[in-house]
Amino acid sequence: MKEIAETALLYDFYGPLLTAKQGKIWDLYYQQDYSLSEIADTEGISRQAVHDLLKRTEKILEDYELKLKLISRFILEKEKFLRIESLLEEVHQEDFASEAAWRRQQDLQTRIREIISDTLE
Repeated sequence: MKEIAETALLYDFYGPLLTAKQGKIWDLYYQQDYSLSEIADTEGISRQAVHDLLKRTEKILEDYELKLKLISRFILEKEKFLRIESLLEEVHQEDFASEAAWRRQQDLQTRIREIISDTLE
């Protein structure tokens, strides 16, 4: 089974494309932490049917990622933003000729960090 973070990302990006039943079973198992048996009892189906549905749903979500690559792009963009933040840390007050220029740069850094934070939410 994939890491929990990977399955969560798959669902976050592609969950709305699932059928209602697929989404419900996925939610019960991965987000509500129901066991296969509990889901089977709740849904009136066999434990094996729940297992098969989860496997098919995972495959569907993985296929969406293979075709659309939204998660891959998201991760690359996140890495770029983290590099920008790292570069912002390399700017120091002594790099500026005046206190006013330093304050202006600090304001710009704050606004850039807010944009990064809003984008990564």
